[in-house]
Parts: sequence; C-alpha cells; structure tokens
Amino acid sequence: MSASLLKVALLSKYISPMLRTLSTSPSHCKSIPGSVWKLGRLNHIAIAVPDMEKATALYRDVLGAQVSNKVPLPEHGVYTVFVELGNTKLELLHPLGEKSPIAGFLQKNKSGGMHHICIEVDDINAAIVDLKARNIRTLSAEPRIGAHGKPVMFLHPKDCDGVLVELEQA
Repeated sequence: MSASLLKVALLSKYISPMLRTLSTSPSHCKSIPGSVWKLGRLNHIAIAVPDMEKATALYRDVLGAQVSNKVPLPEHGVYTVFVELGNTKLELLHPLGEKSPIAGFLQKNKSGGMHHICIEVDDINAAIVDLKARNIRTLSAEPRIGAHGKPVMFLHPKDCDGVLVELEQA
C-alpha cells in the first residue's frame, strides 16, 4: 500500500470517528460557553495530485471507488474530482491556472499529498465570528462558494496545529 493510501486509510479510520465523537459529545458542546454553532461531520479529505488522470484512475480502476467527473473551479484555482468512500469523500485537487494555490503546494511536495480536511458546521457565519474572536485566523475575509455549492472558509494552519481546515456550511 502506498504511503498516501496508508495516510488516507489511517485518517478515515481514526480521525473521522474522533470528529464525530467530539461533535456529538454533550460535554464537548458544554465546554464552549454561549456557542451558537456546532461542528459537524468530516465532509472530505483533500489530496493535491500532480497528475489528475493518474490519481483518478487509481481510485476508480484499481481501488474500485466511484469518482466524479473532473470539475474546474476557476475562482479557487483548482480542478476537483470527488472520490466517494461511503462515510466521507476524498477530494483530488489539481492546479488550474498559474496562480493556483495547489501549484505552490505541489512545488514543495512534488508527489502531492494531503492538502486539507473539510468539516461541516451548522452555521458558518457564527463559526467565523466566534473563531475570529478566539484569534483563529481565516484565509479570506468572507466565505466563498466551494466545490459543493455551499459557503466555505479556510482556517490558517498555524492556528490549527499545522492542518489547513476548511469549514463548510452543512
């Protein structure tokens, strides 16, 4: 099993149940006084890939997963393909245009790799206000429409233990 597939398998096995436990745990919700938003399920894990066709073929033809068509998202500078896993999805990302953030990621990580995790929230605007009040930086001033047609916001990895976190309106 390749290192990337092993990472994805471990993330799916250990992080997804942990996030569900944290997001549904009454004691966890009580620890955030006055919180008007809730963290939801893991929506997807995004993987930057240097060769979209090769990566798509791996998941579709070798591993037997259902994959979407390649969709350009020029406002985000990426092409996306979603891989259905049952309990969550993988989002394959490939650069679109010279100023793509994925192009920069791939320059540093030639083989590709995990780019971000996406977690659903029940009220993205309340979440953003609350997180900014807690000194969690966002990568844009306002939410943008993401690949699922819903508002999304990225949180700075330096404020999230080195992980780029995307919040998506549930």
